Amino acid sequence: MHVNNKSSVWAIWLSLISNILLTITKIIIGLIFNSEVLMADGVHNAGDIIATIAALSAMRISKLPADEDHPYGHGKAEVLGSGFVAFILVTAALYIGYHAVAALFHEPSAPSLIALIASAVSVVWKYLLYVYTMRIGRSTNSKGLIATAHDHIADVYASLAAVVGIGLAFIGKAYDIYWLAYGDAAAGVIVSLLVLKLGIEMAKESFDILMEKTVDQHMLSQYTALIEAVPGVKRIDRVRAREHGHYILVDARISVHGELTIQQGHDISRAIKKSIMDQHSDVDEVLIHLNPWYEN
Repeated sequence: MHVNNKSSVWAIWLSLISNILLTITKIIIGLIFNSEVLMADGVHNAGDIIATIAALSAMRISKLPADEDHPYGHGKAEVLGSGFVAFILVTAALYIGYHAVAALFHEPSAPSLIALIASAVSVVWKYLLYVYTMRIGRSTNSKGLIATAHDHIADVYASLAAVVGIGLAFIGKAYDIYWLAYGDAAAGVIVSLLVLKLGIEMAKESFDILMEKTVDQHMLSQYTALIEAVPGVKRIDRVRAREHGHYILVDARISVHGELTIQQGHDISRAIKKSIMDQHSDVDEVLIHLNPWYEN
């Protein structure tokens, strides 16, 4: 297995184990100390377990080689996994938001120091996981890992809300400011909106890739410049590229002198493919269509 693949698998397994431990810890502490916000955060982490398993499965499928039924490979499996994580985030946002709003209409429970510590530890640990997972996800262009990293940062928001809310409740208790006891619920509403926004953005990105949206213009310009630099290319008629999970597929229509032999046209096509793939490691395939060009 390639080193990058090992790093990706290790990152996703670390995320899975962390989510399991955090879920158990938060739910138990939330039940013992009657902490609504910590319970909601724990249930959110439970959803993360499902999302991480989906991302792990999608990553394994995406690494399978091309076959007769899937000639372009299985890269879009990661996009489907990313879309599922987005669904989990949206669901978690609605769940957290519902309970946060409901808590505003009930008598607030007494703040717990252990719940505060558990939330603070979760913030630090999840942020470190976010940085680590995002770094590997970007280096390997893994949509599944990047989605998991976004899931981690959503957890940071949720746990931070718990820290702020419980902290405000302690301040309210110390200074006899009753309304501060509702700080955790108010923070929960804000966090649910942030997580909802993140989930919708991830879902849109997954949808765009599944609908074959082209890569950004900056990347197309780089491919165009490399094609123009290949000797024998007379004109570029069209350049297109699309993401296929963790890799990119490029196709181009170019014009070469109409009197070249098939072998000479083939050599130009190979030179274009080599130039693009040497400069862009995330490009997995370059398809070239040759058109005839004449002086007049």
